[in-house]
Amino acid sequence: MGSAHSLAIVHPMPTPRTTSTPLHIAALSGSPSARSRSTALLQLALMSLESEAASQHLIAVRELPAVALVSADVQEPEIRAAADAIARADLVIVATPIYKAAYSGLLKTFLDLLPQDALRGKTVLPLATGGSAAHLLALDYTLKPVLAALGARHVLDGVFATDAQLQAHETGYVPDPALLERLDRALQGLAEDAPRCRPVRAASLAR
Repeated sequence: MGSAHSLAIVHPMPTPRTTSTPLHIAALSGSPSARSRSTALLQLALMSLESEAASQHLIAVRELPAVALVSADVQEPEIRAAADAIARADLVIVATPIYKAAYSGLLKTFLDLLPQDALRGKTVLPLATGGSAAHLLALDYTLKPVLAALGARHVLDGVFATDAQLQAHETGYVPDPALLERLDRALQGLAEDAPRCRPVRAASLAR
């Protein structure tokens, strides 16, 4: 699992959040690219939650052993460690690029390894990026159903960003102010959902 801030985010920055209970956060990046807008959006959320996080774990699926992912080797140490981070989390943030109106195949490969109730009792924030707003509904029609199949019942409003809302910069990405506002509104849902989170401390991976 890598650093939560491997990509530079150029100002403006997200608004820091404050909740009464420190959160254990697992952040799942489903992008196959080292530098991607979906990972940048994920990092914006993590930055916003930094002051109230008891822990943050960034899981970049592309960095997990490819052979173990494809062969569903759930005993591989890095795969096991990633699943354990999700099992310990109060809040799980899932970020993906949208390809052909669906979340990434890389993300699906990892989610398929998790137990059926891996997200039960947790708050989940779905994030996605795509070339245009035409992909917006992919959050509701493709990503949210699989999160529900994994037991997620407390799902915050999803945040979708177009390429234009995360402008490429030589040192990273520049977020549009309207995007930051939508992310801030989505995170306001933590005030209601976080007290109900009951992380599963141990989980067996799907085989």
